[in-house]
Amino acid sequence: MISEKMNAALNGQINKEMYSAYLYMSMSAHCSNVGLDGFANWFMVQYQEEMTHAMKLYNYVNDQGEKVVLEAIEKPPTDFGTLLEMFEATLGHEQFITKSINDLVYLATEERDYATQIFLQWYVTEQIEEEGNDNEIIAKLKLIGNDGNGLFILDRELATRVFVPPVKKE
Repeated sequence: MISEKMNAALNGQINKEMYSAYLYMSMSAHCSNVGLDGFANWFMVQYQEEMTHAMKLYNYVNDQGEKVVLEAIEKPPTDFGTLLEMFEATLGHEQFITKSINDLVYLATEERDYATQIFLQWYVTEQIEEEGNDNEIIAKLKLIGNDGNGLFILDRELATRVFVPPVKKE
């Protein structure tokens, strides 16, 4: 059983994950629009991951016998500047999500809600991966600079990314 306060916080996180998906879909659309289909693919995989994150929270709240309350999802931006600026914004957003997850873990600890603490550890680990991926692409974009050939190669590399749903433990 989770408290009202924890339930409200988890519902808030569902909204943040849904916004993340919406943001990455918008970034994917932007990349498609400018002919960077590999970058568009990378962001579409991000969209799928974020939807999975939201659904994992949704299912947890339901499994705990609590109520999921969906709120409006804020409209994401549609202009993102350069690719480097876009990925720096992506990293900033993931750092915001990491802080939000850490706040949930803190609340679960404070409330002695050990089930939610354990559940949230998956998200803690996931955020390490998310920020690492963004940092890696930022480093490559800085190395490439204005080199069109380098950008073409990175676009082709990002086109190979595929969505792999997390394995559900029985």
